[in-house]
Amino acid sequence: MSDKTADTRATCPVDHSASGSQPTAPHGSGCPVDHTKKPGFLSSLTNTTASTNEAKCPVDHAESQVNPLNMMPTLAQTMHEGQQTALSTDRESSTIPRADQSSDTHKWEYPSPQQFYNALARKNMPAPEEYVDVMVDIHNFLNEGAWNEVLKWESRHECKMPRLIRLQGRPRDISPLARIYDWRFGVRPFDRHDWFVDRCGKQVRYVIDYYEGEPKDDMPVFNLVVRPAIDDFSSLTDRAKQMWQDAKQKYFPDPKK
Repeated sequence: MSDKTADTRATCPVDHSASGSQPTAPHGSGCPVDHTKKPGFLSSLTNTTASTNEAKCPVDHAESQVNPLNMMPTLAQTMHEGQQTALSTDRESSTIPRADQSSDTHKWEYPSPQQFYNALARKNMPAPEEYVDVMVDIHNFLNEGAWNEVLKWESRHECKMPRLIRLQGRPRDISPLARIYDWRFGVRPFDRHDWFVDRCGKQVRYVIDYYEGEPKDDMPVFNLVVRPAIDDFSSLTDRAKQMWQDAKQKYFPDPKK
């Protein structure tokens, strides 16, 4: 089946590439990285994830730990034991509408840098405190990019305001498509999320595989493979239509474009 892939690069401008299309970055999103913090940035991230058996999102998105008031895991805002630098406790609002609210002004909130640091420390993934703000920016930017891809799939349907119900981290569960990629190209995603979207009363599950690309200029590159899970005939049809569009554009390109 076809999929949509976004190449999300932590540099500006961000180059998003998809199967036969060129999606753009989320509206209003600038470069997520403060380039004054660039030296040694990538190596610090590598050292952070090298201390654990698996590289994945440090925020635990297990459904049982989600706070129903803000649709995010409950994470402490206090400084962690041994922490030397005070980190911001401000939380950034996303562009992703919450399914538990009727107004489109109610959005998901991302973890603050302090919450993010505490999540890393809890999972024994120590991070240099000076880079936590950058890591949070990239985490948020990837989620915005993933939602942007979800909206492209949702544009096939009549619902004008899809909303995110919840998300679930499944880093140990390799999706069928990821297994195919592993067999063909020898690469595996470092993380997987399942996003549950409210399509005007109908719940639709999306699978998102996160891949690490080749670094460019000491900056990380990430590839997101976003598609609806084949849980019903509608999602199967969407995937088949996308596969046909990709094949048609590849083998029978429009000479006017």
